[in-house]
Amino acid sequence: MSAEWKEFQLGELATFKYGRFLAKSQLDESGFPVFSGYGIVGYLPTYQFDDPQLLIVCRGEGGTGDVKMSPSKCSITNLSIVFSPNEQIVSRKFLYWALKASDTHRLRTGSAQAQIVIGSLEKLGVVIPTDRFRQDEITRTLDALEDGITLLRETNATLEAIAQALFKSWFVDFDPVRAKMEGRAPEGMDEATARLFPDSFEESELGLVPRGWQCVDLAKLTKRFGGSIQTGPFGSQLHASDYVQSGIPVVMPKDIVNRRASTESVARIGTADADRLARHKLQAGDIVFSRRGDVERHALVTEREVGWLCGTGCLLLRPGPQWNSPGFLSMLLDEARARTWLVQHAVGATMPNLNTGILGSVPVVLPTSSVLSAFEELISVTEEQRSRNTSMAETLATLRDTLLPRLISGQLRLPAAQAAAGEALA
Repeated sequence: MSAEWKEFQLGELATFKYGRFLAKSQLDESGFPVFSGYGIVGYLPTYQFDDPQLLIVCRGEGGTGDVKMSPSKCSITNLSIVFSPNEQIVSRKFLYWALKASDTHRLRTGSAQAQIVIGSLEKLGVVIPTDRFRQDEITRTLDALEDGITLLRETNATLEAIAQALFKSWFVDFDPVRAKMEGRAPEGMDEATARLFPDSFEESELGLVPRGWQCVDLAKLTKRFGGSIQTGPFGSQLHASDYVQSGIPVVMPKDIVNRRASTESVARIGTADADRLARHKLQAGDIVFSRRGDVERHALVTEREVGWLCGTGCLLLRPGPQWNSPGFLSMLLDEARARTWLVQHAVGATMPNLNTGILGSVPVVLPTSSVLSAFEELISVTEEQRSRNTSMAETLATLRDTLLPRLISGQLRLPAAQAAAGEALA
């Protein structure tokens, strides 16, 4: 080990204390956030900490051993242990990155519920550079990647909010139709688009709907447009031995996040196995649904995921080659009424389950083809940008996770890491 780097026991670098016990009855819906390590669980009129705090989740369902930074001006529950670093030796943020590179999960004990105690943390070995300037330079490099990832995700959240607002206006509140009924020009819409909407409603089995729009279900919709609904491969078709380190991604329920397929922990298979399961290969415009557990979640397939596989535990909804608005269908299925419908109709006593029949029965108010085309023309811009941002965020996350252990251990020279980060963020 270089003389510039030294190994310490964590107890030499910081002191620790458990977060506060807070009953649910003490929490409110406004004020300062209360952070458990798993997320914000409520609010209080006062707070413990002015600045973001370094902590480790010490118990709970999953995530025990995860290292986190809390929000500022917050309180922290007793599901976490809070670190107070000796700032003369190590900065809080560098210690955060050093612990992220460590195997803190191996400190877990307990059979019924995993937990971590302060005594085991104090004995954990951590290697750090003795030069604080070096610590700060490494921290800045890793923070830049993390900030880039955060910005892309925040941008995606904004794009999603814009898309959802437009969907709600057109297809839930029917604002253009109501405006025309009242003799007003629909807001934020050119005359050509406004002409596509009717100026009245009619009765249907789903209540009042715009005149000329149809009430169907997903099964009828996919049949009309040349599509299908099918179950992903069963466990007997994919075995643990089929998965490889580098290969074609297989989208499982855990990989479905914010209407997209995430590669953060995706399983992969080789080309031969993917060809064997060719009927499950994804096409642009497909929708992959979680078949069990959180049955409300789905991922819209973009050009990036073409050729990936619908995995075990999922349903594959293919609208068909004649369908002209993947964005409409995805947002319709993400809308509160559709999500509630799926939960209420799922089967299973211990875990909610969907099947092709249940998914095919989801009711749809189907606009005219011209309205769908106009909506897709507008929404495809934000959907494509979201996909690019998601891909870029995953690239930055992969680079961060690759650089992290080598930087923190001193195996990688800082200029090389800075060059790689700068190129990725350019």
